[in-house]
Amino acid sequence: MLDLKILGGTILDGTGAARFEGDLGIRDGRIVEESELSEPAIREIDARGLLVTPGWVDVHTHYDGQVTWDPYLTPSIWHGVTTVVMGNCGVGFAPAVPDEHDWLISLMEGVEDIPGTALAEGIDWQWESFPEYLDAIDRGKIAIDVLAQVPHGALRVFVMGKRGADHTARPTTTEIETMGRLAREAIAAGAVGFSSSRTRNHRTRDGEYTPSLTAGPEEMLGIARAIGEGGRGVFEMVADFAHLEEDFALLREMVEVSGRPMSISVAQNDRVPDQWRRLLDLIGEAANDGLPMTAQVPPRAIGLLLGLQASFHPFMTSPTYKGLESLPLAERVVRMQEPETKSRILADECAPGLAELTSRFDRIFELGDPPDYEPAREDSLEARAQARGLAPADLAYDLLLKDEGRALLYRTFLNYTDYNLDVSRDMLLDPNTVPGLGDAGAHCGLICDGSFPSFLLGHYGKDRTRGERLDLEWLVKRQTADTARLVGLDDRGIIAPGKRADLNLIDWQVFGLRPPEILFDLPAGGKRLVQRASGYRMTLVAGEPVCEEGKVTGALPGRLVRHATG
Repeated sequence: MLDLKILGGTILDGTGAARFEGDLGIRDGRIVEESELSEPAIREIDARGLLVTPGWVDVHTHYDGQVTWDPYLTPSIWHGVTTVVMGNCGVGFAPAVPDEHDWLISLMEGVEDIPGTALAEGIDWQWESFPEYLDAIDRGKIAIDVLAQVPHGALRVFVMGKRGADHTARPTTTEIETMGRLAREAIAAGAVGFSSSRTRNHRTRDGEYTPSLTAGPEEMLGIARAIGEGGRGVFEMVADFAHLEEDFALLREMVEVSGRPMSISVAQNDRVPDQWRRLLDLIGEAANDGLPMTAQVPPRAIGLLLGLQASFHPFMTSPTYKGLESLPLAERVVRMQEPETKSRILADECAPGLAELTSRFDRIFELGDPPDYEPAREDSLEARAQARGLAPADLAYDLLLKDEGRALLYRTFLNYTDYNLDVSRDMLLDPNTVPGLGDAGAHCGLICDGSFPSFLLGHYGKDRTRGERLDLEWLVKRQTADTARLVGLDDRGIIAPGKRADLNLIDWQVFGLRPPEILFDLPAGGKRLVQRASGYRMTLVAGEPVCEEGKVTGALPGRLVRHATG
């Protein structure tokens, strides 16, 4: 007998092939042969009129702490994600000795904007080594599958002590060998790979650069060689590429000496708006030379959300506003609506360091409902204010007070130099890229990109009006088979006999994103930005429904996935 039959759905199987109508049978968490569909099933689901796809595989998340207290890994589960990869950007919580816990929390809080109080209360630290961390995850119950990477920052400080965070210090030969050995052993125990950060954007809560920023070639190549000796694992890298050719050459050499695949974060920066093209060219040249190098790219602008409850907004450094910020939101809104208070706040000087981020009104937009992630130049607050004869700050002030002070403004940050998503589309079409960089679980008060998988499907497959759309079959493949392949998963990502029954049932007519919102549901009452989607009728993991109509079912069939790569 089958456990489940899904009948009459329109199947997009993840290979990119044309959709077709058909039935699926599931037994023991896997899809069965068509010949077995004549068997009776314990449960049947009528999927007529629904799309049936593989579950999304999100290769860039930061659930390293949340996985220890939240079995559902929201918001990813709300967006049809059935497999997540965490431990990106060189930050995480293992390996770690007890006197490093606070520092690792400070690093994660600074780099990924996860409240330190939530991490301090939520993580129980049942480990020191990375294999022990994997065992702790294994002991828990989770709804979706998780893969973990060894973070360079934690590894470096574990081996070098406080010197690991000192950018004037250099590891000894023995310390490099130890880092390489521990990384190799962690991968042998089940980690999917190793991640590192070489960007100045990544700092601790106190503003110190991430430990791996200045790691020299000897260290990077030493770790790469050691991992290569184990014959398993992938690399995930983020870098500034201030010296593009030289910096890329080091990453390419890491792949050469290890023989292991590497993915690199790529996004367009307004300061060097064409650099991404050269970086993709270099990755393409490496791939043509037989080196497994891939770019992770965002499907939309990486944007900051500004609001009275968010981490930033244009008036946060106003002395007048500072006198109000401790008030409950409702009281704050009442006071800010007073004409005299508004005049004083608008007249106050903002801190220069934040002005570029929060007061570039030519790059700030009203997000709206439904949220508009491809606004035109004339939709910017600067353009709208000029058309009305207002100062942009005046308009921004009024917009922030909408929805009882819960309104959010959208500050495009990366991938939006030309005020459209043509760059994101071009990146997605490159054969050496996969969609990623959603950072689900992170940037709790500023960025809400864990919805990238839903956006990719809905915007390019149905809703886009300011440019060409993309075939739905291809979009499904990009975040199922292609992302699964990136981290060596060959048991999922396509709908075929023997494959894992991780599936989405989607009502395409109503599919779309809802506006982001701020919740205070992290440990210690920590806040986070989340976003939901409409149209996910059901998400299944190993054949069990884990989310129906946007609500978790309570089923916990997920697991830590070990040894994804061979």
